[in-house]
Amino acid sequence: MQLKWTAVALAAITLVACGKKEEAAAPAPTAAAPAAAPAAAPPAETLVVKIGHVGPTSGAIAHLGKDNELGAKMAIEDLNAKGLKIGDKVAKFELVAEDDAGDPKQGTAVAQKLVDSKVNGVVGHLNSGTTIPASKLYSDAGLPQISPSATNPKYTRQGFKTTFRVVADDTQLGGTLGKYAVETLKGKNIAVIDDRTAYGQGVAEEFEKAAKAAGGNIVGHEFTTDKSTDFNAILTKLKGEKPDVLFFGGMDAVGGPMLKQVKQLGMNVKFMGGDGLCTGELAKLAGDAVGEEMVVCAEAGGVEGDFKQPLEDFKTKFKAKNGVDVQIYAPYVYDAVMVLADSMVRAGSADPEKYLPEVGKTNYKGVTGPIAFDEKGDIKNGALTLYTYKGGQRTQIAVVR
Repeated sequence: MQLKWTAVALAAITLVACGKKEEAAAPAPTAAAPAAAPAAAPPAETLVVKIGHVGPTSGAIAHLGKDNELGAKMAIEDLNAKGLKIGDKVAKFELVAEDDAGDPKQGTAVAQKLVDSKVNGVVGHLNSGTTIPASKLYSDAGLPQISPSATNPKYTRQGFKTTFRVVADDTQLGGTLGKYAVETLKGKNIAVIDDRTAYGQGVAEEFEKAAKAAGGNIVGHEFTTDKSTDFNAILTKLKGEKPDVLFFGGMDAVGGPMLKQVKQLGMNVKFMGGDGLCTGELAKLAGDAVGEEMVVCAEAGGVEGDFKQPLEDFKTKFKAKNGVDVQIYAPYVYDAVMVLADSMVRAGSADPEKYLPEVGKTNYKGVTGPIAFDEKGDIKNGALTLYTYKGGQRTQIAVVR
């Protein structure tokens, strides 16, 4: 009996002790705790923006297409490094690059591919022959398109609201060269060859009109193709007319071999051409046939004064990054990408329908100079740079507007 009571008492003491232990474990009253710090704001939402670029990265003028594509890549990298915001979202720019090989059919095929891929805007194409047919597809899709180098006037005269270019067109390019051939080079008998492409034919026709208006005598106009390598027949025919100026409407891949044959035939002429001829590659393609100040050509663009240094800085950065010199239009591609991005920021949207109106209102200071568009989408007050070749190097003569 006594043992049982002791066990019960012990149990009671244990329960009491446990209760006291739990009370002791309770936290002692303290001063009011400070208010919790506000939660960090969530990171801004990312907006993926796809920029399409098209150029001939295969074929005879692949060196020009690759130059353009490198300019687009640099622009995309620089935009992403800035952490640009469109509306309240941080934009992540992506380049969707396509190759049209300088062929109109391939150009329309890749244009449709970009439309189907839902890109937000397009920079390209390089040459007028691919740019013009592709522009219809972009227009139908309401997709802004900026060409960095297509110069045929027809491109921006189709009534499309989506077409823009950041260089002067053939009316100015060919017209300036035609006048220069007569008034500065003192050409009297002038021969013309074009490659029958939208670009080559367009610039040759504008050259011929301006040369005639300035008092020049057109002694012949012959035709070739953008894939030809033998020009002896047409050059021999023109040689008989004793021209002192020979203008070629076409690209450097054809112009270089043509220059070699001009020299072989002993033709004593000034050899002229537009921007397709006026590249750093021409001297390599023509060799010593490029002569000393024998070639006069024009680039559909150019900078003066305060804009010289930004362009030189771009060229230095381009070579350091890519290991090659700028061929011709990489800076214009760079600026075209920047203009699209600037328009999206001003519109607060990357939706083509919403930011397209802002492209037309552009007032942008690029590495190639000031960029603003007229009602057709052509650059206002576009510049031209005249060049010749000395010691195998392209050498600037003058910038004209």
